[in-house]
Amino acid sequence: MKIRSVMGALAAATVLCAGPALAAVEATQVSRRLNLEDQETRVGLDVRLGLGALQGDIGRETGTGPLLGIAAGAQLNPLLGVEVGYEGQRLPIDDRLVGDGEALYRHNVGLLAKAGPLIERHWRPFVGAGLGLTYFNPSDGAEVLFNNDVAGEVPLAAGVDYNFGNIFAGARATYRLMFDEGFADDAFPNANGGNLLNASITLGGRF
Repeated sequence: MKIRSVMGALAAATVLCAGPALAAVEATQVSRRLNLEDQETRVGLDVRLGLGALQGDIGRETGTGPLLGIAAGAQLNPLLGVEVGYEGQRLPIDDRLVGDGEALYRHNVGLLAKAGPLIERHWRPFVGAGLGLTYFNPSDGAEVLFNNDVAGEVPLAAGVDYNFGNIFAGARATYRLMFDEGFADDAFPNANGGNLLNASITLGGRF
């Protein structure tokens, strides 16, 4: 009986000791898989190309337009990044309203915080939110209905980047909640909407 008691106690102690050890090993493996080990801040630049359109009532009278952007970014820690950048876009206006070839030109500056893990040292899915300002400038032939205007915005983004060493490529969708916009008040005084949905691909580097 004494031998069995001793063996039972040893077995229980072994299980109690092994549990935390196995948990530590598992946590280490997960950390390595997600690349959560400490690393220095990495900064860089990226350029992006894409398409997008205004939403709501205004979106029904304007079209999908191309965008070009550039951003400076920093990876503050393994999960959190931040970027500040500029984005320019041309949004065509329905020909019935202002004639052929007229458009709204959009110039945006903004700050975006991004959160997401690095998986298998290559993939980084992320979500992001931030603040920005957009300047709307109608072409000369559209000024009878549209105004120069500065609007505030809250960009909400989701996407994924793939790292090739110091170089990365990615894709994202960004929905921009706009407020205090008045660029279309003359054309649509009771318009609903004015938010913007864009999709883009990016190419850049971190060093």
